[in-house]
Amino acid sequence: MKLSRWAGLVMVIAVAGCSTIDQREPGAELTTRSIDLTREPIDVWDRIRRGFAVPNLNSDLVDKWTAYYAAHPKSLQRMADRSGKYLYYIVDEINRRGLPTELALLPFVESAYNPNAYSRAHASGLWQFIPSTGTAFELEQTWWRDQRRDPVASTNSALDYLEYLFEYQGDWFLAFASYNWGEGSVKRAIAKNEAAGKPTDYLSLRMPSETANYVPKLQAIKNIIADPERYAVILPIVDNEPYFVTLKKDQDIDVVIAAQLAEMPLEEFKELNPSYNQGVILADLQPEILLPREKLATYLANLAQYQGDLSSWEKYLASDGESLSAIASQFNVPLETLRRANDLKRNQSSIAGTQLLIIPGPTVIESIAAADVRSPVRVYRVKRGDTLSSIARRNQTSVASLQSFNNLKSTRLRVGQRLRIPG
Repeated sequence: MKLSRWAGLVMVIAVAGCSTIDQREPGAELTTRSIDLTREPIDVWDRIRRGFAVPNLNSDLVDKWTAYYAAHPKSLQRMADRSGKYLYYIVDEINRRGLPTELALLPFVESAYNPNAYSRAHASGLWQFIPSTGTAFELEQTWWRDQRRDPVASTNSALDYLEYLFEYQGDWFLAFASYNWGEGSVKRAIAKNEAAGKPTDYLSLRMPSETANYVPKLQAIKNIIADPERYAVILPIVDNEPYFVTLKKDQDIDVVIAAQLAEMPLEEFKELNPSYNQGVILADLQPEILLPREKLATYLANLAQYQGDLSSWEKYLASDGESLSAIASQFNVPLETLRRANDLKRNQSSIAGTQLLIIPGPTVIESIAAADVRSPVRVYRVKRGDTLSSIARRNQTSVASLQSFNNLKSTRLRVGQRLRIPG
């Protein structure tokens, strides 16, 4: 039987309130609540409660962690607040696959629903993928971006992984333990118990402390989400409709400019698009940006009116005899940064004819970030005979402002150079 059919069957049994399943783990009980399916879900939390299909776990550790979270309601509410941006998408994908909605609560335990969470084991993102597992599930990890932090890509990979683990272990508790500890480690613990004639359920296995507490933490979160009033927790409103939309990009664009066009605070934009490492979204990556649904029209309208280049990254054609270090010095860019941005080997001697991407200096980025989208930054290409003072005079600004805004250390210009003009 395929996983999606099995999960769907369990969901039907659970919500109907009358189970015919006799085999269950020690310390586990079936989720058998009566739910009124004649009405639409009130919000996403309601959808989550309706989709609970994993047996409840009862143990001293569950009681301990339920009491802990209940004693720290503000901490739990902060996690729930962060989850609101991603929860609809995650629950929708879980429902589409016919999986238990307990899976939507895993990021509470993994990352506190922080897409930028990073662990000592180098796990990253909402779902805390380590580099090797991220690679195995096709999450790109390069100098330019780390898809382990991408809310959409990482969610799809995490659900793929959890489906695989359930099929491998045949039990959700063991699947969750495998997600935390590794399927091989769980299998070896099971084999050790089998050899000793001991039970092989989750509660009977000898595991590291983190894994032993992992499912109890998840169950504790489930207990509180199932009945928040009982624990004096106020869950934020998460409407039963998409929070964000995806938009394909076919041009390079700076993250700060994208945020400005959407008229969003930069940090809020980054919370939806945390995977970009270098402040620019490269068209070569075939990227999608996430925007709050109500910001899409604003973004498209501002984009249509925007004058100039969308990215502060320059392209420079290296000539015969030019060295990478000389070009780095010319543009005031660290040599290693220039090398990594253009995927150049350390021993690569000739770069003649190579079109290089030049990262802007920090002053440029800071100035762009501070600009107001209602007076968008304009880009001016230097013509023969132009000087900084003439350009400043024509654009009602000062030479000092132009130098600061473009990270210029002198007043010398070259024909074709791009200057950002403050709004």
